[in-house]
Amino acid sequence: MTMDTAVLQRLATSLRHAALDGQPILPLRGELAAMGVAGAYAVQDINTQHYLETGRRLTGRKIGLTSKSVQQQLGVDSPDFGMLFADMELAPDEEVAPGRVLQPKIEAEVAVVLERDLGDGQVTLSQLISAIAYVLPAVEIVGSRIKDWDIRLLDTVADNASSGLYALGTRPRKLSEVDLRTCGMLMERKGEVVSLGVGAACLGHPLNAALWLARKMAEVCRPLQAGDVIMTGALGPMATVAPGDVIDTTIAGLGIVRTAFAAN
Repeated sequence: MTMDTAVLQRLATSLRHAALDGQPILPLRGELAAMGVAGAYAVQDINTQHYLETGRRLTGRKIGLTSKSVQQQLGVDSPDFGMLFADMELAPDEEVAPGRVLQPKIEAEVAVVLERDLGDGQVTLSQLISAIAYVLPAVEIVGSRIKDWDIRLLDTVADNASSGLYALGTRPRKLSEVDLRTCGMLMERKGEVVSLGVGAACLGHPLNAALWLARKMAEVCRPLQAGDVIMTGALGPMATVAPGDVIDTTIAGLGIVRTAFAAN
């Protein structure tokens, strides 16, 4: 497969400009079709390298498309991944300013934090488990630089897996202290339920998603390292948000994350 470097650079630049200008762009999949998923990841990688060169710092990875229904909707049979940067993490009690994320939505996830490096070979489940320091309740404020969220696989991969911001709970839990497969999730806005879910909605178990990522990162010669945060994927449907919203997310056995969106 031939990669058109000029096209890849132009698409990467258009995504960066969309984020800076606050103006979503038309889908990219038409221009990426001939280059496939590899081309979409190449666009993502161009922007990752650009951001690293301008001083941003990686803190981990996010996993997308972990819901079977979303995979079917997009015609794919595996997740995708994007990069987490330090400036994407919300501090406790930090409000999300209007416009900070384009077309924001919110989803509940389990975050995994590593205490050991994972090698560049075929990572096993036992190796993954032994490398995990703790888990946390988390939310991701996802966003899309693509107009009206008109996305397919190539669009979201190129757009850093539709990443935005993320917030972590403040009380770490050991894996042995919680059943991530059966833990229920409740997301509320002023007492109104906006999303319900369970750990099993994330590829059957959040650790299945984390293992997929560990193997994928080893495959592309970017093995996960100690200190990395892994956002393992949505436990339930995304919810729309608006300025002034306060979202409370409870994951059984893990805790609560409150996310406030500043009013206009």
